[in-house]
Amino acid sequence: MLQCVATTRRPGPLFPRLLGDVGGTNARFAWQPHAGAAIEQVEVLPCAQYPSLADAVQAYLGSSRQANLQTGSRGRPACAAIGIATPVLGDWLAMTNHPWAFSVSALRSQLGLERLLVLNDFTALALALPHLDEQAKRPIGGGAPVSGGNIGLLGPGTGLGVSGLIHAASAGVLLPIAGEGGHVTLAASNALEFAALETLQARYGHVSAERVLSGGGLVNLYGALAQLRGLPIEHLTAAQVMQRAAGTQAGGDRDPIAVEALDLFCGFLGQVAGDLALTLGARGGVYIGGGIVPRMGRLFDRSPFRARFEAKGRYSAYLQSIPVWLIDSPVPAALLGAAQALSLPESMLTAV
Repeated sequence: MLQCVATTRRPGPLFPRLLGDVGGTNARFAWQPHAGAAIEQVEVLPCAQYPSLADAVQAYLGSSRQANLQTGSRGRPACAAIGIATPVLGDWLAMTNHPWAFSVSALRSQLGLERLLVLNDFTALALALPHLDEQAKRPIGGGAPVSGGNIGLLGPGTGLGVSGLIHAASAGVLLPIAGEGGHVTLAASNALEFAALETLQARYGHVSAERVLSGGGLVNLYGALAQLRGLPIEHLTAAQVMQRAAGTQAGGDRDPIAVEALDLFCGFLGQVAGDLALTLGARGGVYIGGGIVPRMGRLFDRSPFRARFEAKGRYSAYLQSIPVWLIDSPVPAALLGAAQALSLPESMLTAV
C-alpha cells in the first residue's frame, strides 16, 4: 500500500495534471496535459523565495511560461500529485528542512483541484525507478539485477532521502516504501570517521546519516576535519567544498581537507547504501538520487563508495553482485513518480 494523503472530489485519471517535487531547497513543477503524454514545462523554483507551497504553485501556474495553463485552452489542472521532503503522516504537513507547513485538504481547495495526492518525495522517486530509461541511470559497479528483486533507493540533497521498492510476489507488483531512513544513527568504521563523528556529536548530540550525507553534511565533514587538524573553520557551501576537492575554484589547487571530506562522504554513503541493500535484500539493485552526487562527476567514480558498499565481512560477496546506479535524468525523476502515483488504483493507496 502507498502511504499518502489523498483528497478528492471525484476519483479517476483526471487531466491535465500538475506534478511537483518539493525539497528543502527547490520546488520542481511540471505539467502532463493528457493520458500518455510526456512530462513537460518543468520549472525549478527556490523555496526560500515563496512564503508557502501554495504561493510557489501559483507562481508556477501564473508565470509567463505557464500563462496559457490558466487562460488558454488547456485551463487549470484538474488534479495534482506532489512529492515532498517530509514524513506524510496526516492532513497537516510540516517540512523537515524548510519552514513550509500546510493542510493538504486546504491546499486542494485553495488550488481548485478535483484531486490532490501528497506523498513523500523519495516514495515518489521510488515509483519512477522501473520507468527510467537506460540513459537516465549510470552504473556504479556490481552485477546484473535479479528479476523481481527488491530495490533500494537513497539520495543526499538538502537532506538524505531513503526509500525502495518491495516485490509483492502475490500481486506481481513493486510496492514503494515510505520511511525516514535518513535519520538512522551513523556509525564509524575507522579511527578518522570515529573522530569526525565524535566532533559532530559534540555539536549535535545525535549524529544521523543525514548530518553527514547531505549538502549541509558535506560542510559538516569539512568543518570537523578542519577542527581535528587545528585549522580555522570556514563557512563554505557544499558546492564550494566540491570545487575545492576538484581544484576548480579560483587558484586551481586541490584543497586536501576538501578531498578528505569528499572521500569520507562517499565512504559513508557506500556504507549506508550497503546497509540498505542488506536490510531490503535489494538484489534488484540500489539507486542513488538527490542533487549532491551527480555534481561530483568522476570524483565519485574514483571515491571509496563502491569498496565501502561491499565491505560487509561475510556478506561482501552478496554485495559485490548487487548493481548500483546513479540517477541522471534530464527530467527530475520524482516528477515521473508523482505521475505514476496518480495512475495507481485506489486500492493501492492508504490515506493517513
